[in-house]
Amino acid sequence: MQNYKKSLIAFSIIPQILLLKILANYPAFVESAYSTSLYIYISKGMRYVFGWLPISVGDILYTLLSIYIIRWLIINRKRIIKDTKHWLLDVLSAISIGYFAFHLLWAFNYYRLPLHESLNIDKDYTTEELVALAEQLTTKTNTIHLSITHNDSVKVDMPYSKAELLEMIPEGYHQLSKTFPYLEYHPRSIKKSIYSLALTYMGFSGYLNPFTNEAQVDGLIPSYKFPTTGSHEVAHQLGYAAENEANFIGSMAAMQHPDVYFQYSGHAFALRHCLNEIYRRDPEIYETMFPKINSGVLKNYKEVQNFWNAYENPLEPIFEKTFDSFLKASNQSAGMESYSYVVALLVNYYTSNPLD
Repeated sequence: MQNYKKSLIAFSIIPQILLLKILANYPAFVESAYSTSLYIYISKGMRYVFGWLPISVGDILYTLLSIYIIRWLIINRKRIIKDTKHWLLDVLSAISIGYFAFHLLWAFNYYRLPLHESLNIDKDYTTEELVALAEQLTTKTNTIHLSITHNDSVKVDMPYSKAELLEMIPEGYHQLSKTFPYLEYHPRSIKKSIYSLALTYMGFSGYLNPFTNEAQVDGLIPSYKFPTTGSHEVAHQLGYAAENEANFIGSMAAMQHPDVYFQYSGHAFALRHCLNEIYRRDPEIYETMFPKINSGVLKNYKEVQNFWNAYENPLEPIFEKTFDSFLKASNQSAGMESYSYVVALLVNYYTSNPLD
């Protein structure tokens, strides 16, 4: 009987995969039945349970799980040969349970309606529209930068500690929720990961733990990036699983934040995405726009680039390729290239809602 139950659990992964294939064709159903209903209670519940704790519970759970897996593999190493069938059954059962929990607690959000449909905006845009937004963002970013530094050649340094920046992130979502009530964010659960060094070497600035719903930020990244990175992870917490959508929502939360340093981080973030897309489409236009940006803003961009360059390693491309494959398997057909879709969301939203 025990083997029968274990087999049932192990092979339940097959109907789970089939169900996801079916759900991919019904995003409106996922949106109404999960993302805007059940998931809201799951997310808030876990944030109430774990958010108040100063340490990353999810990272600790991952540590304990890793120790348990290593211990289990050592203890059961001989079974690989002597009892292969039941060894594989044990492994597949664990994978099946984890796969089920991963989707139930968060990952069904990969199959929800695309954000441009929820916002009722277009997903395509012209180069002219892109350049127009980039020019607006350049002016806005330069203005905010100069209001902080009073010198267009000086980079912005955050006057807050990283812990203070994480505490301030929800204020941007409070402002954003005045336009989009479903983006109201409470309670908070944003923490620095205890695995920040590992995340840095892997090339990631943060992640959302789907099993505890804690937003994890790489504590080593420059402070200038904390507002947008933290806001990005909060967007994941609110159920926006796609990276491009989380970038868009996170940038808006920072841009609309009452604090001028958050506004600077958000506008500079959006501008850089637009500039990258302009360079991809028409390098000549990019060359004419680049000199218009305050050199202090460019120094902040360089600060981030130098940070990541310092941690380049042979394994980073492997992690990026793995994540790219994961995204493609999770209903994001463009993989990591889907990050550029944030530009489409920015252009089409701000075409109808011009920057102040």
